Amino acid sequence: MSLVLDAAAQDLLFREARTANTFSDEPVTEEQVQAIYDLVKFGPTAFNQTPLRITLVRSAEARERLVKHMAEGNQAKTAAAPLVAILAADNEFHEELPQLLPHFPQAKDMFFAERPVREQSALVNATLQAAYFIMGVRAAGLAAGPMTGLDFAGVQKEFLDGDHTPLMVINIGKPGDDAWFPRSPRLEFDQVITTV
Repeated sequence: MSLVLDAAAQDLLFREARTANTFSDEPVTEEQVQAIYDLVKFGPTAFNQTPLRITLVRSAEARERLVKHMAEGNQAKTAAAPLVAILAADNEFHEELPQLLPHFPQAKDMFFAERPVREQSALVNATLQAAYFIMGVRAAGLAAGPMTGLDFAGVQKEFLDGDHTPLMVINIGKPGDDAWFPRSPRLEFDQVITTV
């Protein structure tokens, strides 16, 4: 085999993992979320920046406020998921760079002094971290249902502030009955990979 990761782990993270559309009633604990974060925080980003911010929506009141901003097809499953997370990019991530990049603290002002530059970098790197987060959810034996069908401006106003840009909402939990749609096709190697 060309991969070091054993086949069962490959299946858990990729081949058998699916976007869940229904969930069981089993709760997702703070300890599980902590374990997920403690694993995925090691995923690489540019300048070791950490712009991803995660808002866990646990209370019934907060869930109701969120559901009204979801696209119609996403409302019921968001209302029923054991845990819902709002993933956002912190556009002021550069303030943490002296801590995260101690060997190059001047990167904060040298590269990220201008807000448009920070917003672009935060978008790219927080999205990368969001992908790590989804893989961490899978590594915890849970299913993730990432969604971008939502009113982004509404979610930002309701839960975030002007320095945080919402990226997606993710339903998290153990899969429920009829959780999976049929798997959609994927592109083949030759359709994606070019050698120059």
